[in-house]
Formats: sequence, C-alpha cells, structure tokens
Amino acid sequence: MQEILEKAKLIRLVVFDVDGVLTDGKLFFDETGREYKSFNAKDGHGIKMLRSSGVEAAIISGRKSASVSLRMSSLGVEHVYQGQEDKVAVLDELCHLLLLSRNQVAFVGDDLQDLPVMGRVKLGIAVADAHIAVRQHADWCTSLPGGCGAAREVCDLVMNAQGTLEPLTSEYLAARD
Repeated sequence: MQEILEKAKLIRLVVFDVDGVLTDGKLFFDETGREYKSFNAKDGHGIKMLRSSGVEAAIISGRKSASVSLRMSSLGVEHVYQGQEDKVAVLDELCHLLLLSRNQVAFVGDDLQDLPVMGRVKLGIAVADAHIAVRQHADWCTSLPGGCGAAREVCDLVMNAQGTLEPLTSEYLAARD
C-alpha cells in the first residue's frame, strides 16, 4: 500500500470513466429513448472535496449522456469528454491543456476499453467489480463497486496521500461544534 500512496502523492488529475465507475453500469431507457443514470452522492462529494484540495477531476466516457453533463456541471467538473472511442488521445489532450505529464494522472476504469489509458498513467485504478483483466492490470483496486462509493474511495486515497483529507475532514468536525 505504501507504493500506491507514493504514486498518489504525485497525482494532480483524476480521470473517471462513467458507466461502471461513477454509476453501477446499468442503463435505463424510457419509452422515448431517454436515458437515465444513477449517481452516488458520496462519490459526488468526494469529487468536490478532491477539487477543493487542488486536484482536478475529469471524465472520459465512451458514451454520451445528458445526465452525465448535468451531474458533472453540478460538481463543477469542467473537463467532460463523452462519446470518446480513443481515450488515450483525450488523455493526451487533457495533459496538454492542464500542463501535466501522464505521471501526474490517475485513471479509474472498469472494462477492457479502459486498459489502454490505465496503462499510460501513473496510477491505474479499477473498481471492485471491474472486469477481471482490468483488476489484474490495475495498480490498485477499490473495495467498493462502481456507483457505490468507489470514486469516493479514490478521492480519499489521493487526498490522504497528499495530506489534504484530514484538514478537509476537520472543517466538517469544527462546524458541528
């Protein structure tokens, strides 16, 4: 675990896949074809805390969904790339835009299409219910499945490694007194 914490200390950007990572992977459609997704509030708060700690968050997803745009907007996530087949190209674009190297990036994925980008960043993370090949090739695996707090685990890991989790948590403790 110490090796993972050392890698997490260097992270300036955490990139999340959506379906199977920020959601449980289920896709719901109504009779008009409108798509619905369910997001975990704890994951959302973790992303907000991560951003307030100085680490950027981004989305790279193979699918397009208005609900993802709405959710990311509500969390203040500015870097949202949907409908992306080539996630590595988007990663390179993000790194260029944010003046970061791949060694400052973590990627969280769950399925085979995430493997190329996971292998090119400092910290490749799989959610607990990711495809077995993704778990085998990840640097670290969450204990919780996608859409059920896995993203919060990732945020907490990075903030803990960088020494920002305790101060942010203390703010909430102080506010209750």
